[in-house]
Amino acid sequence: MLEVKELHQHYGSSHTLRGISLQVKKGECLALLGRNGVGKTTLLKCLMGVLPVTKGDVFLEGNKVTSFAPHQRAKAGMAYVPQGRDIFARLTVEENLLMGMANLPSKRAQTIKPEVFELFPILKEMLQRRGGDLSGGQQQQLAIARALLAEPSYIIFDEPTEGIQPSIIKDIGRVIGMLRQRGDMGIILCEQYFDFARELADQFIVLSRGEVVAAGAQDIMDTDDVKKHLAV
Repeated sequence: MLEVKELHQHYGSSHTLRGISLQVKKGECLALLGRNGVGKTTLLKCLMGVLPVTKGDVFLEGNKVTSFAPHQRAKAGMAYVPQGRDIFARLTVEENLLMGMANLPSKRAQTIKPEVFELFPILKEMLQRRGGDLSGGQQQQLAIARALLAEPSYIIFDEPTEGIQPSIIKDIGRVIGMLRQRGDMGIILCEQYFDFARELADQFIVLSRGEVVAAGAQDIMDTDDVKKHLAV
């Protein structure tokens, strides 16, 4: 289980996250919802150790990882697909994928698993093309494939549909659904598109001004109390 307990974060004098708690188990997808600027990306960066927390803890399979650096959390089983993708523009697709395995033992880090090409066939065709030459949707597929090659137990998606054409949004939804059904991975999906998140989530939490204002099972996401906090 990936668990967050009473997480607080400050940016200067601004109290950006206020007592956030959440849990996600393997085989579950937790949707993190809310309008722009409510603290969603800040929370995800705190989960990955990119930003420090003021108070509270992050646990992975019962072990406290609050003080872990991002590479230590990756080695412990966490992967992050950031907003904006952050692929290495000057590296080839193949080199980007190999970077995803940097935390694995050297023998396993030398061969790209064929499963990623089954999920995203276009990447196999573009192995020698530079990452910066790919379209936005292709870069998003590359970012997801790179994260999966780290063999995570928990994967975090920060708005994977942002700026992506509808056909690739369908592909991304299909892949996330497959990962969820496989049952060996927990998923946190940060999304602004309500319908996309609703199709994939088991549980959800809604943030507003750095606080959890609604939470529960997927079947109550459509209530007015939840929707009033969202751009749906």
